[in-house]
Amino acid sequence: MKVLQVAPLFFLLIYTTSSTSKWPTHTICKNDNLEIKYKSCDPRQDIAFSFDSCTSTAPQKANIRIGTVLRYPIRELSAVVSLDINGKQVPVYSTTICERDRPRFSFCGKNKGEFIYYEGPASIGFDEIPQGDFDAKVELFNEDHNIIICADLTIKSHNPELLS
Repeated sequence: MKVLQVAPLFFLLIYTTSSTSKWPTHTICKNDNLEIKYKSCDPRQDIAFSFDSCTSTAPQKANIRIGTVLRYPIRELSAVVSLDINGKQVPVYSTTICERDRPRFSFCGKNKGEFIYYEGPASIGFDEIPQGDFDAKVELFNEDHNIIICADLTIKSHNPELLS
């Protein structure tokens, strides 16, 4: 009888272990000028992400939505954005999102297993998305350097008028 109870759990563990290494690629934005896709780079956790604007002229602030279930607590949270240049990750932006004594957002201080969701403005930091094809990585990690969110982005920004 115990075999009947253990077997489904065993197959569930094998299935989830093998299938989570290949998260789907999600399309955030796609039009004639701009295409942005992302895929979780954490083999054990996918994320949900979207934003409102899909133009090559970047607004100073864009409304974003992001959600995930925490595998680690957040007392402090930092973000690093890097570009892939010739196969090497080059950091281009970093910031502290949550500080231990000054939580700026409702998800600061959340514990392992809790669902976090943020919807609101995010500063972009530049006026226009550069032309070309780019690979970027966004990593959010806690005070113990555990990855909270990790996403690989593919950005294709082409002005059709310049291609003619």
